[in-house]
Amino acid sequence: MDDFHRDLGKIMWDNVGMARNAASLTRALQLIPALREEFWQDVKVVGAGDSFNNDLERAGRVADFLELGELVARDALHRDESCGGHFREEHQTDEGEAKRNDEQFAYVAAWEYTGSSPVLHKEQLQFEYVKPSQRSYK
Repeated sequence: MDDFHRDLGKIMWDNVGMARNAASLTRALQLIPALREEFWQDVKVVGAGDSFNNDLERAGRVADFLELGELVARDALHRDESCGGHFREEHQTDEGEAKRNDEQFAYVAAWEYTGSSPVLHKEQLQFEYVKPSQRSYK
């Protein structure tokens, strides 16, 4: 189980980290489902039914992490801009700063689990006092 957790962490670090791009996110969306399939084929949970089973609890957490990791990668690929602390390499200013796209992405995203492909729900943000602006991290 620890191997699956570690492998997922490496996929996330290498492909879905602070600096990311469409190619790395697409790669993550290929690697994570393959890892999840391997997990469900190979996972071994040992223990007795008469006490709390730490291995079963750990397996449940790893299964959840696999689902969450894929969702984070899917959302990051969908959000075709740089925002917050996450930097899409293909969306930067000439000075190398994060380039926002507030016209298309000024909303709160909530993904609904459907058992297969998640469904994106959007709630548009209304800015009354502070307007979105390009940030400089220099």
